[in-house]
Amino acid sequence: MSTGPGDRGTPRPLGPAFTNLFTANLASSLGDGIARTAMPLLAARLTHDPLAIAILSAMALLPWLLFAIPAGIVVDSVDRRRALAVADGVRALLALALCALTLTGSLTIGWLFAVIFVYGALETVYDGAARAVVPSVVGRENLSRANSRIEAGELVVQTFLSGPFTSVLFAVSVLIPLGVNAAAFALAAVLAVLLPRVASGRQFARPESEETVPWRRQFLDGLRFIWANRMLRTLWLFSTFTGFWISAATATLVLFALDRLNVPEALFGVFMLTGAVGGLLGTAVTAPLAKRLGSGRAIALGNVLLLAGLLVMGLVPNVWVASAMWVVVTIGVTVWNILVMSLRQAIIPGRLLGRVHGTWRTLLWGATPFGYFVGGLLARIDLGAPFVIGGAIGLLATVPLWRFLVSLPNPEDVDNGDEAAA
Repeated sequence: MSTGPGDRGTPRPLGPAFTNLFTANLASSLGDGIARTAMPLLAARLTHDPLAIAILSAMALLPWLLFAIPAGIVVDSVDRRRALAVADGVRALLALALCALTLTGSLTIGWLFAVIFVYGALETVYDGAARAVVPSVVGRENLSRANSRIEAGELVVQTFLSGPFTSVLFAVSVLIPLGVNAAAFALAAVLAVLLPRVASGRQFARPESEETVPWRRQFLDGLRFIWANRMLRTLWLFSTFTGFWISAATATLVLFALDRLNVPEALFGVFMLTGAVGGLLGTAVTAPLAKRLGSGRAIALGNVLLLAGLLVMGLVPNVWVASAMWVVVTIGVTVWNILVMSLRQAIIPGRLLGRVHGTWRTLLWGATPFGYFVGGLLARIDLGAPFVIGGAIGLLATVPLWRFLVSLPNPEDVDNGDEAAA
């Protein structure tokens, strides 16, 4: 029987399987964070060409446009523990290869492009498998708590730990962070293998008609499922639209902070840490907020917070106001991401989680570079314009969809057929 927002009961413990997954994800996040810091530093040693550095960033994002859907098909077709282990195992080998190339003086910018591209391709597999495993190892009533912990762990490891850690060790010897990078991915691969059988996804029965479909014809499975579900379809298109304008608003954040807010270059990192603080606060308040208000109202509130925060940043270009609003923005983003992810995990049948997740990310993340481009054009007019225009358009788009957002169900109140099939 469904429960109201104020009557949730005592949530069940997340359990040892989730602890295993959480620890593996921490190790993998450490590897990701080291790679994202070390790769640009390595590139700067190899070239001073700004275009080459920009291409490196593009090579990290490109796999999400090319491989998110194929990765989803793989995740739905194989043991998800194996997908996690292979993705991080190969990334560990790539880190060792970088060590060897660096040690022998054979590393070139071309090799670095290739490595970062393969890293990104494997990340699409790992990310899809990790998100698909969560609803297999925790109950629907615990999805928000579980996703909050994963989000918090990733924030702490990638923002507060891996960046400073990598920079310091890189100055001593580039081989040290690359070696730790390999060890982190190897540990994550081992922990993935040790996950219980329930994490495999094999318990979700596939229809006989689907068993005989060639994988090439499964490219549209995720799109078909989203489009047939009015709730998911609306949420997907709205997420992509607002994501586009959020990208536009934040595209030139560094210039806005340095030139409009007069943040000293040496303190820009401190300014950005306010976003990490907001993210951590968001992970702490999401589950209690959803329990008190209901998931739909909490999602709507998170959306308004992040868009209003962007609007105020542009209208009141003061460093203290902007710092406070950046905390508000990242709280809103975190609440939205966690609760929308939890709702998707509850709605989508287990056998389709990988394909739907890949399709969702392809459109959502594929729109991001175009948002950056529009934001750059707006910033040529005025550095505050992207924040004002992006926040205002997002808020205006929210008005006609407000009733839809607040009516979104709680994950534990959704029946996707998996329990009946089991």
